[in-house]
Amino acid sequence: MLVGERILAEFIKPKPTLLILGAGIDQTFPIKVAQEMGLRVLVADSDPDAPGFHIADEFSLTSNRDVVALKVLCDKSASRGFPVVGILVMGTDIPHIAAELSNYLNIPGPSFDTGRWTTNKYLMKKRLVEAGVPVPWFAMVDNYEDLKRKIGEKGVGKFVIKPTDRSGARGVFVIGVNDSDLEILYNEAKAESNCGEVILEEFIEGDQISTESILWHGKAYTPGFVDRNYEMLNKFAPHVIENGGTHPSKISCELKGKVKILVEQAALALGIFNGVAKGDVVVSLDGYPMIIEMAARLSGGDFSESLIPLGCGVNIVRAAIQIAVGDVPNLKKLEDKWERFVANRYFFSHPGKIISVSGLEEARKFDWLKKLDLNVVPGDSIEKIKSHVGRLGVFIVVADSESELRDRIKIIYDLIRMEVH
Repeated sequence: MLVGERILAEFIKPKPTLLILGAGIDQTFPIKVAQEMGLRVLVADSDPDAPGFHIADEFSLTSNRDVVALKVLCDKSASRGFPVVGILVMGTDIPHIAAELSNYLNIPGPSFDTGRWTTNKYLMKKRLVEAGVPVPWFAMVDNYEDLKRKIGEKGVGKFVIKPTDRSGARGVFVIGVNDSDLEILYNEAKAESNCGEVILEEFIEGDQISTESILWHGKAYTPGFVDRNYEMLNKFAPHVIENGGTHPSKISCELKGKVKILVEQAALALGIFNGVAKGDVVVSLDGYPMIIEMAARLSGGDFSESLIPLGCGVNIVRAAIQIAVGDVPNLKKLEDKWERFVANRYFFSHPGKIISVSGLEEARKFDWLKKLDLNVVPGDSIEKIKSHVGRLGVFIVVADSESELRDRIKIIYDLIRMEVH
């Protein structure tokens, strides 16, 4: 620290700082929430154009996976009178990084085991099975021949192959026993994996639900309940592409209660006692819920930011921040205030070059349209969609009934036109 900086620091009242790992679109909402709570926000991202850099109190052009550099960043912040008292992860699968930093700083955060279990899908499922939590059948595959052998041993049906350590549907494929391109898909999944590992799972037919829970002293509070929309599964096959979610869930109150118990059991099995648990659940055709995956972080996209607040009036991000900085969360505010129909949907296109986009201004006049973002402009080239990264934009609508929600989704899709050649 320079002499002038040291003198200045002596006159600056220490202000608790929240470090948010990432400064992209997914992190802009928690930045604003934390600032509203009176916290100073420091963000770290390797993208110089990250939008969060413009609104955070301080930013650092540092990879949110570079533990050594992040520790130095925290030390420098503390030396200037801004001690980091909490770490927040939203929209990125890096709870293991949060675990390293929180342990280093001796502040609240996930354990090393939780970070390891929730960033490796094989270790996660193995841990859940050991704890008696139901999951679809799964197995690690070492190579293509091993994949064929294990599919043959399991028998007929559909399966999913995916990297053990990626998110956003990268390298995720639905496959059949006799698929002619099975070796190609296996190699693609393996290439997407940072560690070169691929997991094979049974594909369970049934409704899929996303949940978002706050764990406090081992009890789960789950205001986030959204039906995952896979209406385009056949269109994008063998890729597994989700097209948004819908609140409220159509499952029964009885089944909803079972899912809440299930996600609590899964969170505790993964060592999440105080913090966030993001669950992906499938309910089989015979009504049996199982955990597909669970993350020790807040959801990206619009789930935490928009669907939960609009759908039931709960700001789950605020509660997550309270826990991250060592405060007691206001559990009363995790109770649903209302139930409203809300959905987010994405824009897709066939490959080509965008010639024009129309309908945006007219669409934005609807008061029931709560968000409309496009990631592309005329002149951009569109590649074949292979993961959620390939989505071209998103919109969110609210309604007073399910039928009205469907109608409004259709209105936006009909109105926004992209000419692609």
